[in-house]
Amino acid sequence: MDTFDVVVVGGGPAGATAATDLAAAGRSVLLLDRAGRIKPCGGAVPPRLMDQFEIPDDLLVARVGGAEVIAPSSRRVTMPIDSGYVGMVDREVFDAWLRRRAAAHGAECRQGTFTRIERDDHDGPIVAYVPKGQPHDATPVRVRARAVIGADGAVSAVGRQEVPGADKTPFVFAYHEVVRSPSGPLPDYAADRCGIFYNGTLSPDFYAWIFPHGDTASIGTGSASKGFPLRSAIDDLRRQTGLDGVETIRREGAPIPMRPLKRWDNGRDVVLAGDAAGVVAPASGEGIYYAMLGGRLAAEAVHDFCTSADPSALRLARKRFMKVHGPVFWMLGVMQKYWYSNDGRRERFVSICRDRDVQQLTWEAYMQKELVRAKPLAHVRIFFKNIAHLTGLVSA
Repeated sequence: MDTFDVVVVGGGPAGATAATDLAAAGRSVLLLDRAGRIKPCGGAVPPRLMDQFEIPDDLLVARVGGAEVIAPSSRRVTMPIDSGYVGMVDREVFDAWLRRRAAAHGAECRQGTFTRIERDDHDGPIVAYVPKGQPHDATPVRVRARAVIGADGAVSAVGRQEVPGADKTPFVFAYHEVVRSPSGPLPDYAADRCGIFYNGTLSPDFYAWIFPHGDTASIGTGSASKGFPLRSAIDDLRRQTGLDGVETIRREGAPIPMRPLKRWDNGRDVVLAGDAAGVVAPASGEGIYYAMLGGRLAAEAVHDFCTSADPSALRLARKRFMKVHGPVFWMLGVMQKYWYSNDGRRERFVSICRDRDVQQLTWEAYMQKELVRAKPLAHVRIFFKNIAHLTGLVSA
């Protein structure tokens, strides 16, 4: 059978980034991607992603200069970005470009559905998959590897087979509709502004969004509440905003992990990346940057493993990620759990968003991808303002 240093299962931002980095480092890589997979995603990327991962500007379909947050009472707060922008990508185009880049660096790309990892008396796992176009019960193709990176999404088949605890990840289920951008002006839509709706009728524990993508737009929501009618919520949002009359291009839904797994590797020869590792930011749901960073860190760990044959090298992917971003994820998780729990708190949360300190630190943290520590007085002011809102000393 064919043999590779690394088999990467999943060709989204995490898997394609890992495959690119490993191939560029001289490793033989198979990138296995399931055909026809597009994840529901707002498509937001910060400038740091563009620079850090060398993404050309022509992949951006829009540049957003701020956001408008809408409270349950319909009160609106505009949050402009003083410097910089939020880029928007079309995931169908963006992911395909990342896979082509991996191939250009020497990775072999195949389309197929992963079925399982097998083992025999020889060294290295055997990856079994059914090629595209074959029935699901067809005899699988088998390839051998020294290591496997599971970047196959939130409900990772690789993770559930190989990594303890991967089958216990809590999820938000996300749903969005990609629509044709309106040809005329609408009060709730702007080509350079994100719309974020905090309302229990649109999501009992998350938020709904309208994100511009140039010629198209993403209208979506998410919830961890089983049985919440996501499609009905989007129907309501489209009617409220006048977007019910525009053409619907496609509808997509998928689970989104709520927190990073406690373990990303099997202690032997498998490590997870991206949604499979649970690296989606709480409260915001942002995942593209964290997926690509997770893919890069997984590639570094696997490269070290292939050099040293020491399985402990695989643990470095999670360790390095959590050292930088663990505090951010913890803080956002606390924020989501409290502020998104009912409409009274959502109303107060939107009120806090009027504050210029909050706006500036929010965007700086988004651009830099870490907690901003350079302005301690601003943090102190925000702390006391939060206390005032929590205790009801100020009105919403």
